[in-house]
Amino acid sequence: MPYQVDVLKMGQCQVRGPEVYWMAHWDDWEELFFYMVLIRGEGKVAVINTGPPRDLGALNTRWKAAFGERGALLRRPEEAPEAALGRVGVAPADVDRVLITPLQAYAVGGIPIFKKAQVCISRRGWVEDFHAPPYEMHVPRKLRIPDDVLAYLTIEAPEKLCLLEDEDEIFPGLRAVWVGTHHRSSIAYVIETAKAGRVAVTDCCFKYGNIEGNHPLGVMESLPECMHAYKRLRQEADVIVPLYDPEVLARFPGGKVA
Repeated sequence: MPYQVDVLKMGQCQVRGPEVYWMAHWDDWEELFFYMVLIRGEGKVAVINTGPPRDLGALNTRWKAAFGERGALLRRPEEAPEAALGRVGVAPADVDRVLITPLQAYAVGGIPIFKKAQVCISRRGWVEDFHAPPYEMHVPRKLRIPDDVLAYLTIEAPEKLCLLEDEDEIFPGLRAVWVGTHHRSSIAYVIETAKAGRVAVTDCCFKYGNIEGNHPLGVMESLPECMHAYKRLRQEADVIVPLYDPEVLARFPGGKVA
């Protein structure tokens, strides 16, 4: 079942090179774009990630402490999720599934606006990135799941939460594959399209230099997971969309991947 895939920009920031490229690019700054990916077809609408929280204060306090002013997440008004979706004729109420990767504030911040949608999160990640981390997390809980998102998923609308197995089907032709690497909740979503073939969208590689250059991700939790994920994605996907690479919009003008 072929789908249409569009990439919508939700903001941007800069980080030091080793955040992206493991043990390399020490003196470089790397620009990151944050994306929402819109998937449409067969009468279904899904989005991968929802953009950062409306209030960027807490997030930017931490990021600027790490990288200075260049590390601040910047979002133009037209990059708010409602505005970005509106330009392609979609409203939050049209969305059937919200697909998350990873469980971090910059990906989950807009979840409560999608009132109709089931919210799909890795079961493994929901446990290990939130409920029962196997070790002390380097990101505070409120910067993984902000209070309003947590209240929505656990109090206001717990029936909307859908926990995904490591290999799971969202709709026919749209599946989730747990890849780890970046976080315990990191997933590759694989989308069947008519002309581009299988499109994989993931955060286990920040940039094409990771996946195409076989250079491990800098901010990762497991090197073996990283190498396994890259090998599998290169074998199984025809097109890979790293969720933070500005190059995506250069390769796919207007964000039209398929």
